Amino acid sequence: MDLSAYLEFAETTAREAGQLTLKYYQTAEAKPEFKGDDTPVTIADKAAEQLIRERIGAAFPDHQIVGEEFGESDISDQGSNHRWIIDPIDGTKSFMRGVPLYAVLLALEIDGKVEVGCAYFPGLDEMVSGATGVGAFWNGKPCSVSQEKALDRAVCAHIDTAYIDRAGKGEAWKRLQNAVYYNAGWCDAYGYLLVATGRVEVMLDPVMAVWDCGPFPPILKEAGGYFGDWQGNEGKIDAGEALATNAFLKDEVVAVLKG
Repeated sequence: MDLSAYLEFAETTAREAGQLTLKYYQTAEAKPEFKGDDTPVTIADKAAEQLIRERIGAAFPDHQIVGEEFGESDISDQGSNHRWIIDPIDGTKSFMRGVPLYAVLLALEIDGKVEVGCAYFPGLDEMVSGATGVGAFWNGKPCSVSQEKALDRAVCAHIDTAYIDRAGKGEAWKRLQNAVYYNAGWCDAYGYLLVATGRVEVMLDPVMAVWDCGPFPPILKEAGGYFGDWQGNEGKIDAGEALATNAFLKDEVVAVLKG
C-alpha cells in the first residue's frame, strides 16, 4: 500500500471519529473529568479514540498504535515498523466549552518518521492533511504556507500566554511577540492548520506530547513550511515542544527564540 492509500484511510477515519464527537458536542454529556495532570477528558475523547483503534485494527492488524487516552498498543513484539499516533480530541478545553476549534489528529509513523498526517475539525467541517511525496491538502485541495518574508509583518498564533510562562519559556516568547506584526491566540491544532494554509506565519507551543504533534511534520513539509522543535530540528515530535513557520521565516524565528 502506497502513502496515498494510507492518507485516504487517515482522512476517512479522522472524519468518522470527528462525526462521532459531534454527538456529544455542546451537550451536557461533554462535561469533563480531570486527569492527574489537570487536563480534561470527556466521553467523546474516549469514544473517538476507541473508534479509531478499531478501524486501524481491522485494516492493519500488525500496526502499532499510541493514543492519548489508551496509551501504547500491546503488539510491539510483532515487529511492525508502522505506528499510528492518535489524539482523539486535540483541544478538549475548546470542545468542553462548545468552541469549534478542536480537532481529531491521526498520523502514521514509518521507521520512526511521520509520513502521513490528518487533522479534522468537526465543528468547522475543515480538514488539513498530507503525506510525504503526495502533497498537503486543505479540504481536499492543495494548500501551501504563506510567502511572507518579513518577520515584522508576520502573524503568530499561540496558546495561553500564562502557559508559556509556566513552562519557563516566557523570555523567548516575549522576544518573538515583539518581533512579529500581530499575535493571535488561535491555539491548539488550529494554529498549525493556519500556518499550513498560509493564513498565519508562525505557531508555537511550549509543551507538546507526540500525539499533539503527530500529523504536522508531513503536512507542513509538503505545504512548503517547517514543523519541529524551537531549536530548528525539523520533523521532531518528541521534543516536548513545537514550532511551525513558513520556510522563509524559519531561521529568523528560531534565532529569536534562542536569543
